[in-house]
Amino acid sequence: MSGNSTGAASSESSSGACRATTSGRALHAEPEPGSFRDRQSRVFYDESGEVLRFLGPEGLDDWHALAASSLFSRFSSEGQLVATELVDVDASVRNGWSALLRHERVPFISYPYEWTFSMLKDAALLELDIILAGLEEGLILKDGSPYNVQWRGARPVFIDVGSFERLRPGEPWAGYRQFCMLFLYPLLLQAYRGVPFQPLLRGSLEGIEPSVCRRLFSVRDLFRRGVLSHVVLHERLERRHGDRSGTVRRELEEAGFGTELIKANVARLRKLVNRLELQRTDSAWSDYRSCNTYSDDESQRKAEAVETVARALGPRLVWDLGCNDGRYSRIAAKHASCTIAIDSDETTIDNLYRSLAAENEGSILPLVGDIADPSPALGWRGLERKTLIERGRPELVLCLAVVHHLAITRNIPVHSLVEWLRGLDSTVLVEFPSPEDPMVRSLLDGKRAGTHIDYQREDFERLLAERFTIESTVELSSTRTMYHARPTL
Repeated sequence: MSGNSTGAASSESSSGACRATTSGRALHAEPEPGSFRDRQSRVFYDESGEVLRFLGPEGLDDWHALAASSLFSRFSSEGQLVATELVDVDASVRNGWSALLRHERVPFISYPYEWTFSMLKDAALLELDIILAGLEEGLILKDGSPYNVQWRGARPVFIDVGSFERLRPGEPWAGYRQFCMLFLYPLLLQAYRGVPFQPLLRGSLEGIEPSVCRRLFSVRDLFRRGVLSHVVLHERLERRHGDRSGTVRRELEEAGFGTELIKANVARLRKLVNRLELQRTDSAWSDYRSCNTYSDDESQRKAEAVETVARALGPRLVWDLGCNDGRYSRIAAKHASCTIAIDSDETTIDNLYRSLAAENEGSILPLVGDIADPSPALGWRGLERKTLIERGRPELVLCLAVVHHLAITRNIPVHSLVEWLRGLDSTVLVEFPSPEDPMVRSLLDGKRAGTHIDYQREDFERLLAERFTIESTVELSSTRTMYHARPTL
């Protein structure tokens, strides 16, 4: 897990590595770069990869209140709140912190700009449910960030226990604006306008400003549920008060902004989010299985090859690049701890997520991602949000029915593609359709003759053999070949 995006930090003197003792053993812990804003809560990793959270005095008090609540026991037992325990730490080596927590580690860290509409919606509903449950016990979240939610397969889990604090009488929910910018506005824009939110969230880790969201809605949209109250009025208030957010907060406190008003607002938000639906349209790849050029026998040979390699390898982490409907992700997942199913087509991935969620699948994480334009390092010093490979190096990469799209549609030189695969330092199952393949011919028809002279099976095999040891070759058809290769040491 990554810790908070908006709230996990130490004092300046505690910004580096911490040394402590847990369970009788020495501990050297390195700080999580994306966890530095909350002075009462900071996430670290020890040498074994355990996820630790150091707490300041206020953070410790808030933790005790959370740990004693029925909210904590309920959501933890249901797997919707990250499993957490207080660890006995030698005070002499605690480096000024008041306490240490140990969290379970989620299988893989992902970010909201890699999620589908349904994933962001489910994450929002979980966060709102947690807030409503907390309000019943005098607790609330400091923020309203989707970065505080991660996934066990297709099941959302809230990871930032440092975000809980005791409710202060008369104060509004401080996370409302952030919830709107990172949850509500992206969902409204895609539900009402068909605007994909992923590029907007990738473009700004703070989310979509009320003024920007307002300009993306038409006059007719102002009458849609939630737009007037959460977008237009929000934008007008910010325009009127400018940087006087502290003044507005004090005015709300003086007016007696009570718990019941917060509950009512959060309940209305939940009802609104729950009603939002993705505009369902077919995409170029949403019906791929029924319209591709594979025969049943060819598809079966492909599935058997994936099964054989995955079973023999027993990988901890699998990437299925260009996963489409997830058929081969499901096969690999039977033998892997975690499988990341990646495709650039959101409709396809959202369909996959919904089916996995209905099955309560806990080992396949579907993500929206473009291999040719992957998620970059973002945030302060480029360290808050990591690249895909920085978040977990796969032991097996499925690259099936992808090479020709990258090489021809995206104009990536074949040698560069093979070098990239080698850079993953993973066993690969890669499929190469020859220039005679019907799909490849279709792609080449839109190109000038001679543009892709490097796209030849002989050249691909040579480049692959220079960087990998080719363990086996499977002829899927007269025009398609699958290679099982491991990196050459």
